[in-house]
Amino acid sequence: MNETSIWKNKWFILANVCVGTFMATLDGSIANVALPTMSHALHVHLQEIQWVVTAYLLTICAWLPIVGKLADMFGRGRLYNFGFLVFAMGSALCALSGSYVWLILSRILQAFGASLLMANSQAIVSATFPGSERGRALGVTGAMVSVGSLTGPALGGILIAAFGWSSIFWINVPIGVLGFLVGTQTFRRQTKRQLETNYFDWAGSMLFMIAIISLLYTVSNADTWGWGSELTLLGFFISIVAWVLFVWRQLRASQPVVDLRLYKINAFRAGSIAALLSFVSLFCTNVLMPFYLEGVLHLDTRVTGYTMAAYPLTMAFVAPFSGWLSDRIGPLFLTTGGLCVNALGFALLNTLGLYERAISVALLLAMFGLGQGMFQSPNNSSVMGAVPRERLGTAGGLNALVRNIGMILGITLSVSLLSWRLHQMTGKIVPVGAQISQPMDFLAALHTVFWSASAVCVLGALFSITRAGARNQKLSSAEAR
Repeated sequence: MNETSIWKNKWFILANVCVGTFMATLDGSIANVALPTMSHALHVHLQEIQWVVTAYLLTICAWLPIVGKLADMFGRGRLYNFGFLVFAMGSALCALSGSYVWLILSRILQAFGASLLMANSQAIVSATFPGSERGRALGVTGAMVSVGSLTGPALGGILIAAFGWSSIFWINVPIGVLGFLVGTQTFRRQTKRQLETNYFDWAGSMLFMIAIISLLYTVSNADTWGWGSELTLLGFFISIVAWVLFVWRQLRASQPVVDLRLYKINAFRAGSIAALLSFVSLFCTNVLMPFYLEGVLHLDTRVTGYTMAAYPLTMAFVAPFSGWLSDRIGPLFLTTGGLCVNALGFALLNTLGLYERAISVALLLAMFGLGQGMFQSPNNSSVMGAVPRERLGTAGGLNALVRNIGMILGITLSVSLLSWRLHQMTGKIVPVGAQISQPMDFLAALHTVFWSASAVCVLGALFSITRAGARNQKLSSAEAR
């Protein structure tokens, strides 16, 4: 059975991938907007409620490369479609959660389903569309990221106001069931093995899970434990040992979980680093802006949702055009320019004060839609187009991994930096919840976060420039086989 017959209805396949992309991003954006409400309802502070997002992303990071490898071995469509059911089940359990602990556990199950979707979506699209159309197709999926993110804040604000925070998870259940039913037909033949082997490196997988979880868990808790505490130092020590053993194992395994040779490819390496830094910076706004809008400007949840929607709304218009344009002029100008636009956007966020209109904040957030819309689709096309076809599942998992690591680091570092700055100014630990007791201090600390995020964007742009040698990526790709 040839590749053409397997992917014979490429646009229908793309539509199904868009459903999964929409569902995963819808949940993330709804959860971010609901953080202040859940913080109040569950009687926990920002440092704790952030785990509703962090636990979700941490689980995804642990599974993405493993799922990508399994997809190359057993078929991408089969695992992708199973992801719909797992995600819908996890969403229902989140909605039924009556406690903070139960909610976190349910989010972990939901995240496993999301990893099945995320690791395979880009690989399926990249294998379905030729290079001349890949940017446009990934631009469409990028637009669906925006549509999901756009729908999330607005819909989340309405649902929370009308039915409470649990309703934001129920919305995923019918979408997941519909996606599974459609996928049963769409991916009936999408079970082709890309790697003719039954061998799976379980030891390498366990080492990776230990390494990534210990690293990100330690980083996420270091602000609470203290960066020089015994627990923090122990966590970093375990992570370093696990990473060393993991790399040693992968360099010697005949079928590694993570093919480190992919990072010899210039376009893959540069795009991965740039994506990591891009998401580190962007998630400084995703988590903290709702607290500014509700705790400082005293906007209600619905208005907060509409204001936050300015970023994905702009991206929904920019991403497809950017992907189309990258097929014609290449990714370098668009990716580097997009990160520079984001850097400028963060610099302008530092003009925000204690008395701002929602429309003024929305216009500033729209700049990130422009910048990320320019960056994401061309960058994904550059990264996925640089690897051999039989490694697309692995590459898709790694591409999604760096994105989610960036999200976790962005959340953790922004909250840690905010807390550190507040402590430096006030001389005491200042918990940040739904109500901001010291808005002037909070705003000053928030400006420190924004300046730092702007610097991260500039660093990402510098790495993006190094993909200038991407014209030789096919040769490098062949060398990595």
